[in-house]
Amino acid sequence: MNGSTWIPLQSSDLIAEIDPLGAQLSVLRDRGGRDLLWDGDPGVWKGRAPLLFPIVGALAGGSYRLGSKTYRLPRHGFARGRQFAVTTSTRTTAVFELAADKESFEVYPFRFALEVRFELDGPTFSVTATVRNNGDQSMPASFGYHPALRWPLPFGGERSRHVIEFERDEPAPIRRLDADGLVTPVAHATPISNRRLVLADSLFQDDAVIFDQIRSRSVIYGADVGPRLRMSYPDAPYLGIWTKPGAPFICIEPWHGLADPEGFSGDFSAKPGVFVVSPDADVAIKMSITLLAG
Repeated sequence: MNGSTWIPLQSSDLIAEIDPLGAQLSVLRDRGGRDLLWDGDPGVWKGRAPLLFPIVGALAGGSYRLGSKTYRLPRHGFARGRQFAVTTSTRTTAVFELAADKESFEVYPFRFALEVRFELDGPTFSVTATVRNNGDQSMPASFGYHPALRWPLPFGGERSRHVIEFERDEPAPIRRLDADGLVTPVAHATPISNRRLVLADSLFQDDAVIFDQIRSRSVIYGADVGPRLRMSYPDAPYLGIWTKPGAPFICIEPWHGLADPEGFSGDFSAKPGVFVVSPDADVAIKMSITLLAG
């Protein structure tokens, strides 16, 4: 089953639609029809919830080295611009797959398969991305989620009253990006106080806020009135938070990978955040968003 028609999902509490182009969550609404997800206005930012594969972030010089060869990849890789096959579609579940082909081999020379399973269960939207190595050599990869949630959420709370509450204390410093999207070596004091990050446009004047020593496996996002959203990310060792200052969305991004550090010139397999998939093995990375009653 292929095509560009968005695949609808529905539970007792949520409505979702998935675009096979990029296997991108493109609609997430509560049962009252209120949008929880950004609408991808191309005048601001056309993304909604792109999948980042086989890299997260930018590469130094726009390329990476693998052994004696060099390959070029755009920021966040190529999966978000590729058409996925729809292998399963029911009222509450949809499964998408992207497999290696001639085009992908030119920029990522591995026999990968990326399967993405979306599911609605009551107030919970969940997605599991499985990166499989169908080749006979070890396969380095990165993967990230990039959902853009409404800021403010459609429940009456003012934008300035929205916070992200972390599951655990997060005393470690944060990292930032330079003008080329590369991770700088400078460690910055955490903006989190008492497990709460108060959202403000000023946080994002220098692009994303990156937690590379994250302890929490979940966060809760919302205002002090109305329903909130809990995001869980049990498999992601990094978390990025980003918006375009002034835009009506906030991206809470569980990552299994990072942009290149400034000056990085090592082999792709040594890139910070890369995981290695053995031949005929796979790595599953999960994320869920649960609507919490106000």
